[in-house]
Parts: sequence; structure tokens; C-alpha cells
Amino acid sequence: MHGRLDGIRLWDGDADRGPSVLTWSGGRITEVRAAERERLPELCAIPGLVDTHVHMLGFAGEQGDPAGRDTFTWPLVTTREEQTLHAAANAGKALRGGVTTLRDLAADEAQVAVGRAFDGGILPGPRVLASGPVGMTAGHLDLFTPAAVRDRPPTADGPDACRALVRRWARAGMTGIKIFTSGGVLSTGDRVGWRNHTRAELEATIDEAHALGMLVAAHAHSAEGIRIAIEVGADSVEHGTELAEAEAADLARRNIPVGPTLLINEIIAAGRGATGEAREKAAELVERRDALLRAAAAAGVRFVLATDASGYFVRFGDQMAEVARMVQVLGHDAARALRAATSDAADSIGLGGEVGRLAPGLGADVVVLRGRPWERIEDLDPANIVAVVCRGRVLSGALPG
Repeated sequence: MHGRLDGIRLWDGDADRGPSVLTWSGGRITEVRAAERERLPELCAIPGLVDTHVHMLGFAGEQGDPAGRDTFTWPLVTTREEQTLHAAANAGKALRGGVTTLRDLAADEAQVAVGRAFDGGILPGPRVLASGPVGMTAGHLDLFTPAAVRDRPPTADGPDACRALVRRWARAGMTGIKIFTSGGVLSTGDRVGWRNHTRAELEATIDEAHALGMLVAAHAHSAEGIRIAIEVGADSVEHGTELAEAEAADLARRNIPVGPTLLINEIIAAGRGATGEAREKAAELVERRDALLRAAAAAGVRFVLATDASGYFVRFGDQMAEVARMVQVLGHDAARALRAATSDAADSIGLGGEVGRLAPGLGADVVVLRGRPWERIEDLDPANIVAVVCRGRVLSGALPG
């Protein structure tokens, strides 16, 4: 649980601090100071990445599996026990790709169990925050499961039922709630612009979640869905694909984070592994997305790393590619994109006092890699990773020297 890096260039989550000494003990950083000289000029140390939007409970095997295990049918034919093992494997892949914190935004008791196993050192893995979904019958989440399947995720119709489902997730150990204020791409039979839940239902959900200390993330593609999410008091907007000027100005003013999930919509729009319906919906969104999001970034909207990784479209371990895409689409420079994936991402999910920065007292989550990714985003590549430290333990690679 003790570690030391001496003479390595340090980017601490906010800025380049030059050649530094970084030490940790018992899972906490104990010292950060200037080094006498740079001993490892080809390397650097940055905070572990924070992905604020994933779905761990997906098939962890190779893509294109000949048994036809896809993101839709695999959960219907696989036991919950086996799915939980895949969730742990997916988290491990993310860790080896430099991600030391994951927030699962469609979680149930399985993801909570995996997170507790990692926290307790039973299995090696990243930090996991689990957010339980509160969706309506025939809403975006519900329409992932075919209508003929009786064993389906819980839904909530009416304000009281919404409050009850929030309480169930709180009892299970969730730290957040996910709501839906628009339709979606991968759900079957709906449209992106469809309303999900009434204002009264959304307000009851958020009131209950906030009363229990839980952050609320809002799935919202459409401009109307984004507007509703802002007005009912959501703590973040997920996707935000049709983010228009008025909503962008309001998000910037309120400093509400947006997780843009860029790669997944591009993959679906290209037709890789998606149904025709999903492909058409994604293609329509992507066609006008880039100009809208770039304008929103210029207006000061706070974008954070959010991949929507499930192992099927976006793989666990592809988070660094998403950060590079943020530079291309949003117009961020490399340092701003890296903050969006570390310090600001941690702040956005309530972990700014724990992870996302390299400073005394914070958790020792460190990625050692070749290059200078805050100057050249192309250096942020899993192939350049030398070691990944989480909670003070080297869980992938080896520390230099």
C-alpha cells in the first residue's frame, strides 16, 4: 500500500506541476512536491480517469462472438450470477485502460455487490458508483426488454411509485438515481423526442433522491428533454445530443455537467451491431450534433467524460478514445479534455474530495504513462500506459524503477 514516484512530470488534474515527487501510503497520497531533477523524462503521472456513464452488466467476451451474444439478447438468456462476473471483468478492462472510477447509470444490486467487492479488496478493481434507474412503463429503459418477456427491470408509474423505487435503490446501496426525460436510440418502438414521465413524477423522484443524498442524472437527447431536466432539478444531463442555444446558456449558467457520449452514437449510426431502427435514430442525431455541441462548449457548457460503455458498442478500455473525440468534436484543447476526464468528472459525481486530482489526502489513483497528454491528446492511449494505481495498489503494469 506504499508507493513513490520520484522525478516524474506530474499533471495533477488541473495543471502541469513539472518534475515531482509523489508518495502514498494506506491508499492516500501523503506528499506532492517538486523534485530535485527529472529522472523519468519520457514518462508522466496523471490522475486515474473517471467515466461518469457506463453499463457494467454487459457481455465481457470478444465482440462479434459467434454465439450471437449481443447487448439485447444476452441479458435475457444469462443468469444474474454470470452477468455479475461479467460486470467485474468489464470493470477490470476499464482499469487496465487507465479508468479508476466508474459510475454505472442503470445499476441494480449486482453492480453494488461488485463495487463492494472492489472496495473491500476481495477483487482488484476500480471504484464503482451505482445509480438506480427510475423509468416509466413503455419508457426508454422499459423498451430495451421485449414486451413478451415477463421478468423485466422495475418501472414506476405515478409520483408515489417513483418515490418507492428511489427508496428501494437507496436501501440497496445506490449513490445516485437515473431518470429519463426523452426517448432513446437503442430502445425499440419509441422516438427520441417522446416524453418520459410527467413533471410530477420527475419532481417526486428528484425530491426523494435529494432527500436521501443521491445525485440524479437525466437521460435526455432532445432539446425539450434537456429543458425538462434543467427545470426539474437534475444534477447532470446525459447525451444532450440536441443541445440548443437556450438550453446551453442555461446549463452553462447553472454549471450543470453534460456527458456527451460521442463514440456510441457514431458507432450505432454507422450500423455496427445495431438494428435498423436504432441506426436511423442515431444517424439523425449525429447529423446535426457536432455543430450544436461545439457551440455549447464555446458557450461554457461543462462537458465531462461519459462513454455509455457496455462492452458491446463502446468497449471498456476505450475511454481514452472518447477523450480524444471530445477534443475533435467539442473544440477542447488537450488540457481541458483531460480535466473533463479527471478532476471535473470527479467533481460532477460528488467525488472531488476523493479522486480526480493528485494532492495530499486524496485517494492514490494514479496512471503512469509515456508522453504528455495534456499537451498532445494522442499520447492519451492505453498503449502508452506503464502502470495503473488504484487506492494505492498497483493493479496493472508496474511502477518505473
